[in-house]
Amino acid sequence: MKYRAIIFDLDGVICFTDRYHYQAWKKLADRLGIYFDEEINNRLRGVSRMESLEIILERSGKNYSQEEKNAFAEEKNETYRELLKQMTAEDLSDEVKSTLDTLRAKGLKLAIGSSSKNTRTILSRIGLGDFFDEISDGTNITNSKPDPEVFIKAAQFVGEEPKDCLVVEDAEAGIEAACRGGFDSAALGEAKRHPNATYCLNGFAELAELV
Repeated sequence: MKYRAIIFDLDGVICFTDRYHYQAWKKLADRLGIYFDEEINNRLRGVSRMESLEIILERSGKNYSQEEKNAFAEEKNETYRELLKQMTAEDLSDEVKSTLDTLRAKGLKLAIGSSSKNTRTILSRIGLGDFFDEISDGTNITNSKPDPEVFIKAAQFVGEEPKDCLVVEDAEAGIEAACRGGFDSAALGEAKRHPNATYCLNGFAELAELV
């Protein structure tokens, strides 16, 4: 077997919460009188909450204190967490669930490597609260992607070296993080634009063929 563990990003890979992020950021931007649309939202993929806020505030024309920025980020997160309550097991596709089961049956260790601080909440909502062997997320890292910290810690948690792990990502920042950490990577969606992705997948189910 080529790999001993697979590390998955969460949003856009295991499930899709993009619309909730967009709605929460849009609500904040509208309140602040800042223009925000889907194109700007795409720039937020794979980056931390505070970095996302800075991108949104580029159009504000105002200088906010760090205290104000922290309050804005918390306001967005509260809105987002409320929206997450709409998620159910139906937000987990049959393709993803069956592929995860196949990978588990092959004896692979399965972990999450996500910058989100809401990872455990989301997994619980979609019925995967206890499925993964380990979870590395925004609650245990100090540097967000493209820094490889979240993946390096996930590998450490499952007791494997980066060379024996495959990272699955949908964001270019995530592929870059994998490259910097010494991981092979499988790219989905927009992540396929990164020139250093090890594999480019047309669908999640193709993972089962790689390992």
